[in-house]
Amino acid sequence: MHNKTFHRKKIVMICLCSILALIGLTGRLSYLMINRSEYYSKAARDLHERERKIKAARGEIIDRTGNVLATNRTVCTVSVIHSQIEDKDTVIRELAQALELSEETVRKKVEKVSSIERIKSNVDKTVGDEIRNKNLPGVKVDEDYKRYYPYDTLASKVLGFTGSDNQGIIGLEVIYEEYLKGINGTILTMTDARGIELAEEGERQLEPVNGNNLVISLDSNIQEYAEQIARNTMEAKQAEAVEVLVMNPQNGEILAMVNVPEFDLNHPFELPETIDTTGLTENEKQDLLNNMWRNGCINDTYEPGSTFKIITAAAGLEEQVVETGEDFYCPGYKIVEDRKIRCHKTRGHGAENFVQAVMNSCNPVFVETGLRLGADRFYGYFQKLGLLERTGIDLPGEAGTIMHKKDNIGMVELATVSFGQSFQVTPVRLLTTASAIINGGTLVTPHLAVRVEDADGNTVKTFSYKTKENAISKDTSDMMKFILEQVVAEGTGKNAYIEGFRIGGKTATSQTLPRGSGKYIASFIGFAPAENPQVIALLIIHNPQGIYYGGTIAAPRVKELYENVLPYLGIEKENEKSYTD
Repeated sequence: MHNKTFHRKKIVMICLCSILALIGLTGRLSYLMINRSEYYSKAARDLHERERKIKAARGEIIDRTGNVLATNRTVCTVSVIHSQIEDKDTVIRELAQALELSEETVRKKVEKVSSIERIKSNVDKTVGDEIRNKNLPGVKVDEDYKRYYPYDTLASKVLGFTGSDNQGIIGLEVIYEEYLKGINGTILTMTDARGIELAEEGERQLEPVNGNNLVISLDSNIQEYAEQIARNTMEAKQAEAVEVLVMNPQNGEILAMVNVPEFDLNHPFELPETIDTTGLTENEKQDLLNNMWRNGCINDTYEPGSTFKIITAAAGLEEQVVETGEDFYCPGYKIVEDRKIRCHKTRGHGAENFVQAVMNSCNPVFVETGLRLGADRFYGYFQKLGLLERTGIDLPGEAGTIMHKKDNIGMVELATVSFGQSFQVTPVRLLTTASAIINGGTLVTPHLAVRVEDADGNTVKTFSYKTKENAISKDTSDMMKFILEQVVAEGTGKNAYIEGFRIGGKTATSQTLPRGSGKYIASFIGFAPAENPQVIALLIIHNPQGIYYGGTIAAPRVKELYENVLPYLGIEKENEKSYTD
């Protein structure tokens, strides 16, 4: 009896447990079917879906005249789906031949068990079409885009380039990546449990969103002509490099930025044929590439020499430690403490007033001006005129000024700084500061980007840039324009004079470190029209051979530039005027 009762209870317990388990399973199944149905449906879809990316078309870079400087070309990406390949050897042979790859390279990718394996990207469209027409099972050919630069080398170090993933690497391409890149699309196909595509399901596409266009201030016509002048100068003077910067001094818009030698934007990873890469390590080759891509106008500093006298003169006049008509005497040198600092004219300029001293680029007079200012006041103008800060230009890798600390500026340092030695600035920093001195005293931000547009030409974003007014007074600015006009009319910059145009400027010849190396930098800053500057240019020649004076070899090149650029910009010749008007 006890046994029967025991077994009955046992059966009842088992039944109850079974019922409870069934209820639990039913509840769980109901929960999954109702509450989690979307999740598991997506998981099932993901298990049977194959996804391939469609690259978005990158936005174009367009110059101020509407010329397209960076655009896209249609290319193809060739991939294989391992589970769908029917004749492996045929696929390997055909792809290796069409894509100009070794069969071993293709075999490794074809035999790799993966959902999809990329064989090669950026394949020419004609080649992609040939492969597609072979109808090889398991081989997919998708169209996407490759960056293309219609002018090859034009403004290469400004525009920059993209990598194989179409992302910006240097220049404007990387700075404005967020506006240019777009959003990639996808191609989705359904497969069965074996990974075979279900033809009846077809393909679904999520269309890409193309990037926006970037409109910049660069003028391709001015850029092209400036590059031509720079190349000719480099060749004629057998120089190491030549840089040209052209800017609107009123608002900071860069019209041209030249760094020769430039490089081919469509083949940015190819070193010049003149460089022997035999035996070089990958790191050494990369260093050569980095140097080839380097933008000297913003990435490198140099001793500006006498072009810096523009700043010294402006500070001296502003602080009234010198007057335009004040008389000086240059014996060819000036003693500062225990140093004999020479003038470039070793016999001296003799008697001269301050305006004539600027026209003559007389070192002793500028040393005297710097000493009168003193370290505190002079340093104050470095700050007011932005010399101790980066300009904020919209290009990567801008270098900062290398200047003495104020506490370390003694009499000798003050003397050498006053005529542009013993410190270093970037070309763009010097040109921006000079612009403030001739535009009425407003420190502008040099820049290239003007606005972002969509494909229909609608403005998406307009860029604005900070300015700082009253860096110097308008009276000092007007006086500096007058003085610098005399430099071109009758002084060291006379080789930049163009009949009918009022041009101001300043020459420079500086010796590179270490002193006595025999290497020089010749340069010239010029602006026009002198009374209301609309364009300012800086040309720098690094290590010219033979004659190396800025007034002799740099000023004529800026004259050549302006003979074409000024009429192009609509700046008309004036009737002959006295330079004392």
